[in-house]
Amino acid sequence: MTSADKQEGYRRVEEGIGAYLEECTKGVDAMATLVAFLKEQLGHILWVGFYLAEEDGSLRVGPYQGPPATPLLPAGKGVCGAAFRSGETLIVPDVHAFPGHIACDCRSKSEIVLPFRSKGRLVGVLDVDSALPAAFDETDRLHLEGLLRRISGPRG
Repeated sequence: MTSADKQEGYRRVEEGIGAYLEECTKGVDAMATLVAFLKEQLGHILWVGFYLAEEDGSLRVGPYQGPPATPLLPAGKGVCGAAFRSGETLIVPDVHAFPGHIACDCRSKSEIVLPFRSKGRLVGVLDVDSALPAAFDETDRLHLEGLLRRISGPRG
């Protein structure tokens, strides 16, 4: 996917999601709306969804689009656990080279995981997988971080 294709895809997501977010009143409906738009508009995405923190630090699958997901990720494990623990976005060009990667789908080759905050508190991560190697870059990071800020307000 070219950078121009990505930019156009994110433009469509950002344009389309606005009206829907006005109707969202709970965190889960905003999350579900966002992942549906991302999966529909961005051709390089295999799987996209939220993992939400449990009291013990594990991450439970939330709204997602794509093939079946691992329901519960152990605390601090895999790319999602590392991003949640650090509170920083992680871009992984080759998931098979990431120590402790949890393989939910053998087709996944690369991943970006972003911390998700609600009302300023870290509550989970947005996980985005691609069947393409090195599919994610700064364009994805900037747009996805902006979209997460749009849904992390008082609805959460």
